Amino acid sequence: MKYEKIDVASLTAEKLAKTIDHAMLRPNLTRDDIKKGCELALRYKVAAVCVNPYYVDLCVDILKGSGVKVSAVVAFPFGQSIPEVKAAEAKYAIEKGAEELDMVINVAALKNGDHRYVVDDIRKVVEVSRGALVKVILENCYLTDDEKIKACRLAEEAGAHYVKTSTGFGSDGAKVEDVKLMYKIVGPRLGIKAAGGIRSLNKAIDMLKAGATRLGVSATEKIMEEMKKQ
Repeated sequence: MKYEKIDVASLTAEKLAKTIDHAMLRPNLTRDDIKKGCELALRYKVAAVCVNPYYVDLCVDILKGSGVKVSAVVAFPFGQSIPEVKAAEAKYAIEKGAEELDMVINVAALKNGDHRYVVDDIRKVVEVSRGALVKVILENCYLTDDEKIKACRLAEEAGAHYVKTSTGFGSDGAKVEDVKLMYKIVGPRLGIKAAGGIRSLNKAIDMLKAGATRLGVSATEKIMEEMKKQ
């Protein structure tokens, strides 16, 4: 599958919504918070909701048949679980009904130059995904440009479908220059997901122009209402 850049000139509210993964990842969110978030996702018909594994079954029940997918995070937000634990967490989420996975790369292994470990780490999640979309979070705020390039290539080698800029819980979020770099390395063979700090329509559009095909945002309502006023 190819993930071509989105034509921002012809962007509509409906098309924008289909680039959004509505993020509900704060550790203090209650069931009521998640239900309200799913209702918001349904209202705008976004691509997916992104939640911790604990809430996958709840979201699947609410969103069943709607076309809004459930994406579960894996080893979030630090990515330091061993590959077998990541695979078990991913398998659990898939069995509960998740159709997409957002896994965090092992940043320490990457920085140590243990590239075979990084590939194995990702591949074990891909192998249990049952065809679900696997997005690999690089957490770019901790990486040099050379490490970002290497991480993109390792994710592709391991069979991932997307590379993603950030968890939103690191020291910085998505940057246009990072999205451009990631697209240059693996686009359009892999999708690019920009996440972290995208709180306005202008910033969302900047990410799409740079090559992002998905946006991880919690400010979905604000961005969509801004779009409707265009």
